[in-house]
Amino acid sequence: MTTHSSPAWPHCAHGAGPADPVGCRGIHVPGHTACVAHLPDTDRDTYLAGLTPGADIDHRGTPFTEGLLNQLLNAVRDPNTADPHLGDARFEEAQFSRDSNFAGAQFFGDALFDGARFSGVARFVGVRFLGIARFIRAQFSGNALFDEAQFSYAARFIEVQFLDIARFIGAQFSQAARFDEAQFSDAAWFVGARFSGVARFVEAQFSQAAQFDEAQFSDAAWFVEARFSGAALFGGAQFSSNVRFSGAYFSRNARFDGVQFLMAWEWGPVMCEGRVVLSGAVFGAPVTLEIVAKEVVCTRTRWQSTATVRVRHASVDLGHAVLEAPLAVTAHPTPFTTSGGTLLDETVLSGSGAVRVVSVQGVDAAHLVLTDTDLSDCLFSGGFHLDQLRLEGRTTLASTPTGWHRKGIAPVRWTRRRTLAEEHHWRAQTAGQPPVSAGTPREPRRWRTGPHHPDPARTPDPDDVAALYRQLRKAFEDAKNEPGAADFYYGECEMRRHDRTGTPTAERRLLWAYWLLSGYGLRAGRALGWLAAAMLATIVLLMAFGLPAASPKQEVTGTVPPGGGTVTFVIDKQDPKNPTRDRFSSKRFDKALSVTLNSVVFRSSGQDLTTTGTYIEMTSRILEPALLALAVLAIRGRIKR
Repeated sequence: MTTHSSPAWPHCAHGAGPADPVGCRGIHVPGHTACVAHLPDTDRDTYLAGLTPGADIDHRGTPFTEGLLNQLLNAVRDPNTADPHLGDARFEEAQFSRDSNFAGAQFFGDALFDGARFSGVARFVGVRFLGIARFIRAQFSGNALFDEAQFSYAARFIEVQFLDIARFIGAQFSQAARFDEAQFSDAAWFVGARFSGVARFVEAQFSQAAQFDEAQFSDAAWFVEARFSGAALFGGAQFSSNVRFSGAYFSRNARFDGVQFLMAWEWGPVMCEGRVVLSGAVFGAPVTLEIVAKEVVCTRTRWQSTATVRVRHASVDLGHAVLEAPLAVTAHPTPFTTSGGTLLDETVLSGSGAVRVVSVQGVDAAHLVLTDTDLSDCLFSGGFHLDQLRLEGRTTLASTPTGWHRKGIAPVRWTRRRTLAEEHHWRAQTAGQPPVSAGTPREPRRWRTGPHHPDPARTPDPDDVAALYRQLRKAFEDAKNEPGAADFYYGECEMRRHDRTGTPTAERRLLWAYWLLSGYGLRAGRALGWLAAAMLATIVLLMAFGLPAASPKQEVTGTVPPGGGTVTFVIDKQDPKNPTRDRFSSKRFDKALSVTLNSVVFRSSGQDLTTTGTYIEMTSRILEPALLALAVLAIRGRIKR
């Protein structure tokens, strides 16, 4: 450390000159005017010989070589344990060139290393700090090794610079541990560390991987405004109190596999450019999570109490999660605000912030609420109580392919409706569509391929998909979303129509007819088209065969008895006869139209008809009112709330 200001203690000043008026900043050895580094050899040996295990030492600002430090530690080494024993140790602004080995040392008083500089490897492995341990603004240029170190009182590493690997594997912090604004330029290892007091990493910066696997936090843990430029690994860690990540930024993946959040009540808001993995994690108390990320993975996560997950931009995987209490997953409409009142920076993620739920497989959905989410690629197969799933706000689902397609030689066009991802996967598999690589944009003219495409054994069949539609239709109905429920009823009937194993042949034929005539009672245009065609056919048939050439006239015949008496009359009517010409005239059209319109509303027109015309009218009086009823039913299904 080089500075032109004099330290607060009487210093050695060795090497002072015009370029460096202060010189050596090492504190005077008691009884001398030089630091221990610049004492004559005889005086140094005398000083070191006078030290005993557990002695207080003060070597602020002193430059230590590796050899000099070893001599100092040997002077206070306990003869029974062979470990250095120190009382109060003051090494503020000391400089340690090359390696410094404090391994196994015990500090019975306060250990103060504020502003110290470690040029080589700093070994504090197994060190016991029985007093305060302070490394405020210290700098470690080489590896900093604190494995199995024990901090009995406060440990302060505020604004420390770790320029190489920092290792605290198995370290134990009995009271508060503060790493506020610390900079970790290389990997930071806190694997298996134990934090019994408050652990603060406020505004800490981790440039490489930060590993907190199996760490235990018994009190509050603060990672407010921390920045993780490398992978953040918390696998198997345990947070027994609240944990705060407000404003934390993860440039890569953040993994919390199997972490136990026993009393956390707020988590975030956090920003992650990659994946936030909460697979196997346990949330034991009511909690609110606020996450901005590309992906949020909650597979097999256990939610033991009420939870709200507010998300932006991410795809959320809830596969096989265990819900013991209500869980709400919500797409947050605006950027999050941190605890400091600033907006969370999410400029690296493009888009409107829409949230996609990609799986609820194996989830008991009785406690699940999804609000304003995109379910276009969501897998529901294997879920339980899907009929009790609550879908709030604007729910987006996949649509059928757009445009015209060729089926054989005939052009076909898919009816526009909301569909499940499982139906897309089955249709893509049966249509023989080629696999699509991950990240390829969706083609709106094709069915979406599934994760196991084109394996038929791992693709849901129509019977499975029909059951999903049936349960989710109930969820839409309970939410008073009749149009959405209508689309799912259509999907259910479609799957039953194509199911060759679970649906009897007669039922499938009936469904084919139902689909063809009215789109399962949900396509008014189709029913009205068939009604118009039936009416036109009725009119043409009546004009050709149903209307007589002329209205038959009544004939009255009777016989007068010769001797007088009662005269008996017989009134008869000629049988209607088909015309032989001029069958398609405007007059006959008017009569046929009248008969047809009356048939539609199930009324008799009273028009004289031939025998064939009578049967035509009977058929139209059955078929056409049914088609009209199907059209009315379809319209009602679209506008009912």
